[in-house]
Amino acid sequence: MTQSPKYLTGDSAAINEFLDKFDVFLLDCDGVLWSGDHLFEGIIETLEMLRARGKRVVFVTNNSTKSRPDYQKKLTALGIPSDVEEIFASAYSSAIYISRIMKLPAPKNKVFVIGESGIESELLTEGVPFLGGTDPALRRDITPEDFSGLADGSLLDPDVGIVLAGLDFHINYLKLSMAYQYIRRGAKFLATNLDSTLPMSQTFFPGAGSISIPLVNMTGQTPLAFGKPSQAMMDAIEGKFKLDRARTCMVGDRLNTDIQFGIEGGLGGTLAVLTGVSKKEHWEAADAVAVPAYYADKLSDLRAATS
Repeated sequence: MTQSPKYLTGDSAAINEFLDKFDVFLLDCDGVLWSGDHLFEGIIETLEMLRARGKRVVFVTNNSTKSRPDYQKKLTALGIPSDVEEIFASAYSSAIYISRIMKLPAPKNKVFVIGESGIESELLTEGVPFLGGTDPALRRDITPEDFSGLADGSLLDPDVGIVLAGLDFHINYLKLSMAYQYIRRGAKFLATNLDSTLPMSQTFFPGAGSISIPLVNMTGQTPLAFGKPSQAMMDAIEGKFKLDRARTCMVGDRLNTDIQFGIEGGLGGTLAVLTGVSKKEHWEAADAVAVPAYYADKLSDLRAATS
């Protein structure tokens, strides 16, 4: 039987013991630090406290709509000091994998993107050619001519070898049809992440995983995904930061991404906070996908630590 997680809120001694176990904290963003553009109370002071204790903080997010520089701008605007190298996002993880691991030979190395500018920016940085994405020409209704052109291939770029699906705020039938035709013609099916929902404005909206589901249904394929809980992302983080997994803690709000990510990655600990998706009853259920080692009502409860 899985051991029940240790509740930290209001317990200074337990918080001190918890903090002393770890040198590195991998922090999810949406649902942990903020919801949408609403920064949770006490976050800046909590991060300052962690850094003052000599802890390394890494921001690990599945949100593919922003590039790392975009994420740094958001952190700065919210008053959170950061370095772009402290940010690890699913768009970046995807671009690194495509350029440095897949290394498809030109010319059939183009990526058809379902997603926003964050994916495009990271692909550009890695020198990966792409189409689709934020192209305004694809933000429209499908036409009879489109059906014909997709059927005979005349509307398709023969150099596309990869379909990369992320969160797309302008998803439509035309984009899904193009992605499907590329995949059925042999393109590799990748996804930035598989989150079913996106925490925003203190509620939930469709996530990147919900965008790619129609393609999963049509192709019968499960995409290779790069966001949490993918261990491809953990390996990349370990390689970049040279961290000791036993002295690293994953902090998140979602059991099937953040907490599962930390457990499967063999980290020293996981901390669930109750400001996002998952609640206590989710890990107490018999069929819980993952159980955290620790939990707190909110990240700022760690400020109860005594120096």
